[in-house]
Amino acid sequence: MKLKNTDIRGMSSRELLDRLEELKANLIKLKINNAIATIDNPLQIREIRRTIARIKTELRKRELENK
Repeated sequence: MKLKNTDIRGMSSRELLDRLEELKANLIKLKINNAIATIDNPLQIREIRRTIARIKTELRKRELENK
């Protein structure tokens, strides 16, 4: 699930927004599954959160560059 910063920079803004929505939905599913029963790799939650932050940072950077 982890995307490198170089991969994120190479994606278009539309692709980033689509990926962001996908990751958010996945994060919610993982949190629910973890609350019901422990998941195999709980570090997935942290990785997805960090990837979401990376994508949001890149989107904000692009927004500021366009102004």
